[in-house]
Amino acid sequence: MKTIIRGGRIIDPANKIDMIADLMIEDSTIVAVAKDINQDVDKVIDATSCYVMPGLIDMHVHLRDPGLTYKEDIESGAKAAAKGGFTTILAMPNTKPVIDDAKGIEYVMNQASKVAPIKVLQVGAITNNQEGKELADIEAMIKAGSPAISEDGKSVMNAKLYREGMKLAAQYDIPVLAHCEDIDMVDGGCVNADETTAKMGLKGITNAVEDVIVARDIILAKETNAHLHLCHCSTKDSVNMVDKAKRDGIKVTAEVCPHHFTLTTQDIIANDTNYKMNPPLRADEDVKALKCGLQEDIIEVISTDHAPHSSEEKDTTMEEAPFGIVGLETCVALTISELVKPKVITPMQMAEKLSYNPAQILKLDRGTLTVGKVADITVINPDIAYQIDTSDFISKGKNTPFGGREVKGQIVYTICEGEVVYEA
Repeated sequence: MKTIIRGGRIIDPANKIDMIADLMIEDSTIVAVAKDINQDVDKVIDATSCYVMPGLIDMHVHLRDPGLTYKEDIESGAKAAAKGGFTTILAMPNTKPVIDDAKGIEYVMNQASKVAPIKVLQVGAITNNQEGKELADIEAMIKAGSPAISEDGKSVMNAKLYREGMKLAAQYDIPVLAHCEDIDMVDGGCVNADETTAKMGLKGITNAVEDVIVARDIILAKETNAHLHLCHCSTKDSVNMVDKAKRDGIKVTAEVCPHHFTLTTQDIIANDTNYKMNPPLRADEDVKALKCGLQEDIIEVISTDHAPHSSEEKDTTMEEAPFGIVGLETCVALTISELVKPKVITPMQMAEKLSYNPAQILKLDRGTLTVGKVADITVINPDIAYQIDTSDFISKGKNTPFGGREVKGQIVYTICEGEVVYEA
């Protein structure tokens, strides 16, 4: 099977290519990138006015399988990811039961091989049942295919135990994906701590809840020589600490989610629990710092923290509702609308943060349009304008504050290992 993607803007950070050209696929492999490829093929994809990027990689997704499949399952989450332009996703381990052993890793990856149109990689927990009391069998999970370890959903509060986990991660050369939250300092908070939320009568979560653990984790990364990847950064001081850590030669990378670079606490609609996420929406000065961090490449990755919940779970008070929103099907449009169109980042930086950099961090042989590599490709029309409509979501989760929002940027094709897995 031969396919040509014709006349698109090829954006490939690995080879520093940004040009209008054709790309040819044969079976599952990229075989040519050049202007005016003239060959007989089975299929031609017209990519005029479109970005042609390496397949997008989401380092932070909750698939809720096993145990919570009424919220999402491997098939629905992976299909939503394909619609969102992603060809590889990492599933977090805070399921029921927690993915804390090799059997759990194998279960998800075996299921994904049967029902997922894209590549699904399962991340293993750092401690047994994420209880923070003893290390999980990290070595066995890595051997079963876990590309990283994470206690996502919480922090390992025992610094000594966490340090031992980081030492193992350094030994096996995999990153630690860190959720930075001092649980004792949360103290029942459900939104950012500021005047806006105080007027709503809601208990707040201060920036220090995140910043204290960011500082601790960076110190432990320095001591253990582990690769620390900070998940869903939301504060200006997180950006500052990452910047300093990099300059000090510490192995630290970081991600920001679209909701954190798009919305502030002032956007919260009273009693709308779709605005409740963890970390919470922050102040305007934090959003400005996150955008600056993305622009200056202090922050290398954009991830979704896709966190689906049922409508029944979200249909309650702000205090009682679970934290989290969906993001797989809105990420690209928000990135283009909030970052690329306003020239905060370039299309090349977008490809870096949504594909090339995640692949480098995870040591995946993906995130590139190099000839001879696997044909994971995302074709995006950055100029198509539309309203986000949750009724069109493939995800079981509809919990988003972005329903009805006017955006630009539509996924036209998602191609995984040479197969079209989504077409608009």
